[in-house]
Amino acid sequence: MTLLLLIITAMAHAAAPPQVTLAKSYDGSTELADYWVSEKYDGVRGYWTGERLITRGGSVIDAPEWFTAGWPDTPLDGELWRDYGEFARVSGIVRTRDADDDDWRDVSYRVFDLPEHAGSFDARVPAIRDTVAAIDQPWVVAIRQFRVEDAAALDDALNRALARGGEGLILHRGAADYVAGRSDDLLKLKPYADAEARVIGSNPGQGRLDGLMGSLEVRTPDGREFAVGSGFSDAQRTEPPPIGAWITYRYNGETATGLPRFARFLRRRPDGPPPEVEARNVRDRSPGANNSAQRHR
Repeated sequence: MTLLLLIITAMAHAAAPPQVTLAKSYDGSTELADYWVSEKYDGVRGYWTGERLITRGGSVIDAPEWFTAGWPDTPLDGELWRDYGEFARVSGIVRTRDADDDDWRDVSYRVFDLPEHAGSFDARVPAIRDTVAAIDQPWVVAIRQFRVEDAAALDDALNRALARGGEGLILHRGAADYVAGRSDDLLKLKPYADAEARVIGSNPGQGRLDGLMGSLEVRTPDGREFAVGSGFSDAQRTEPPPIGAWITYRYNGETATGLPRFARFLRRRPDGPPPEVEARNVRDRSPGANNSAQRHR
């Protein structure tokens, strides 16, 4: 009976992952006049289905009823955010069932798109503002979208965001429809690159780190393996991400052998593998994929 109850509870807190837009990295070759620019907030992506909030991975977010009261019956795409440098805090709040109301009162929902709006992003920008104004709740905010004239103005905007404690900028092509997946319609600009990898092992620390985790052995989705040994707090070294977990790391370019240079731990991915890996896993588990594998044995 207990196992059945756990299964029913898990099903009640899971939904199909939403089909969302994903950002590629900005490489400097873009015609900036075609894009809107906004700050990239380091929070938990929250997708409002029209009935409930879910994460990008499909987990149901147990926000208090007052938090989403009066929201529209059409989808919203945004970021649940608390403050600069507080990703771990907001992630803990968002992923706690029946979280304390006082904790949620420090969380804002920053709306950056309307997934089912039929127009281009040029048309969606004023529609986002109108939608948020109609909700009329101080914790629901339309992320500011603005234009830049040239690369120098873009650099100035990036530097201002970083000075506030932000992590970068997002560029969104004005002519783009809302289409799931990665494309040049949505670009991220950061002072460093970041990527995901799966934990496959760990190494003990030495010296000051004796008794703690020294580094994690990880494997990227394309099979490259390396160690990540910096960027961890002592608390994270005491309870490091377990084998099988996915992490996000930051780095500065690649070595001659194709490995990330100066890889540093950024955070554990709360939703598991990146969307592309999860999609591949789903395809691999499909009956057609199994039959194909049988035919090629």
